[in-house]
Amino acid sequence: MNREMGSWLDSHVNLESLGLPPGTSRRQVAPTLERIEALLALLGSPHVEFPAIHITGTNGKTSTALLVSELLSEEGLSVGTYTSPHLESINERIRWNTTPISDAALDDLLQRIATVEEFLISPPSYFEILTAAAFTFFADIAVDVAVIEVGLGGRWDATNVVNAPVAVITNINIDHVEYLGPTRTEIAEEKSGIITAGKTLVLGETDPSLTEIFSRRKPKKIITCDQNFGVTSNLPAMGGRLLNIFTPTTLYPEVFLSLHGSHQGDNASIALCATEEFFGRPVNEDVVAAVFGQARSPGRLEVVGHQPLVVLDGAHNVSGALALRSSLNEEFAAAPTILVIGLLGEKDPTEMLSALGVLDVKLLICCCPPSPRAMPASELAAAAAALGLDKSNISIVDDVLAAVKSAQDQAEATDQIIVTGSLYVVGEARGSFGDSH
Repeated sequence: MNREMGSWLDSHVNLESLGLPPGTSRRQVAPTLERIEALLALLGSPHVEFPAIHITGTNGKTSTALLVSELLSEEGLSVGTYTSPHLESINERIRWNTTPISDAALDDLLQRIATVEEFLISPPSYFEILTAAAFTFFADIAVDVAVIEVGLGGRWDATNVVNAPVAVITNINIDHVEYLGPTRTEIAEEKSGIITAGKTLVLGETDPSLTEIFSRRKPKKIITCDQNFGVTSNLPAMGGRLLNIFTPTTLYPEVFLSLHGSHQGDNASIALCATEEFFGRPVNEDVVAAVFGQARSPGRLEVVGHQPLVVLDGAHNVSGALALRSSLNEEFAAAPTILVIGLLGEKDPTEMLSALGVLDVKLLICCCPPSPRAMPASELAAAAAALGLDKSNISIVDDVLAAVKSAQDQAEATDQIIVTGSLYVVGEARGSFGDSH
């Protein structure tokens, strides 16, 4: 993206970077789809030109979206993919057959949106602009299907204008309470908003107390994890997982998935089921083997270095942190751990550090995500000390890259370095490892 269009885009309200003013809640500011609908109308309603698989949930959305896209593409379809946030480049958010959009194409789309902006009653947000750009791109290249990840929640998310014969909800956990509410019930209500009456819901959430919330949206059918699809065996293997997956139509035995973490096995089963529901038939087993066998999910339990082992994981909530800790214990040899972590200001540092098992680390290096919403590293360090971690084992290095280098400088070859706490931290750190990933 050229500097002029980048500056224009950055001039718009960006809740990803700035969040909400202190003391306010998104639930207080009249959420609406009116801006995105008006913008898309000026662009020729590109969102009606393709069917979509629409994905929301607390964790696992991006990994699931990328797996679905790969399966569809390997089956021979032209596939658009829209995910957020990005790790290193904004182009990552908009993909065609898994290849990020070019700078030239993105600049052209942004210029077209800038041209029509003056006709809007109120200016669109940063995310609404990128959503409109993605949908316009997909219409221009005439994709057969788009895989769309919700930005936040579901009901009022800018993506919630697409025609989605298949909706996916990966799971429901506590996160973004300032936007979605403080309980799992309220969060489920918001995320259920992507379900279209008469269409299919693939539901990864297994809590029966939430089922009625999804049923009220009147989907034609609900395909439920552990009942209609799921994983009957999910074992660690060299370089990933070995899975037995079942769907409403098929058993896929001994499928190798080249991703770490048992939760990625769950994501794979959701992705496979959603793809089947879109096609209305099983997915070719050779396609499943090819896609899952070379799957990548950048910044999610991603190994980018050895001796010492370096793992990047964008765990940004308690459930993600617990999954990271469990995966490290299950799949990697026990080793002294140097934890590099930075959090956004709305997170509870005590909860996050406890979930990560901070009292067991060799060294904690606290840094600041490259975001105006960053929690001061000193606040994170204070929370670790209050939990009982010896202050001699706590270091404050505000800059992410400097923090990673400090970890590498102090690590023995047999140690492990874990970089986590925010996708902003992981994205910044990832660039320093060049082509190693």
